[in-house]
Amino acid sequence: MLWVKAFHIISVITWFAALFYLPRLFVYHAMSADKISIERFKIMQRKLYRGIMLPSFVATIVFGLWMFFDNWQYYLSQNWMQTKLALVFVLICYHFYCAHLVRVFAADKNTRSHKFYRWLNEAPVLILVAIVILVVVKPF
Repeated sequence: MLWVKAFHIISVITWFAALFYLPRLFVYHAMSADKISIERFKIMQRKLYRGIMLPSFVATIVFGLWMFFDNWQYYLSQNWMQTKLALVFVLICYHFYCAHLVRVFAADKNTRSHKFYRWLNEAPVLILVAIVILVVVKPF
């Protein structure tokens, strides 16, 4: 089970790296005015989402569920785990919202400013802090 935990942690780190970087690309894309930069950001966003973010998301979920179902009775009885799972659900929604935004930018239909994406970029940081505290400290 330690191998599963190790691969879960690796995939979480990779997933969060993409969750942090993709909205930053949205910031730069929203600020761009020239065609070459806009097309470059479309490619970067697509490759980051498809090549890193989606596979690491899938691996995170698979390894997380593997660990969860290995000891599901214990985990379901823990309030910290229930809270963590709720936050993971929010993170999954955020992930798919980012996928939607990749499509919006690819179609040249973005209507939001770079300031919106700067704020959006902060959301996974708050969720990460909360999840790490829940898993390590188990405050309740």
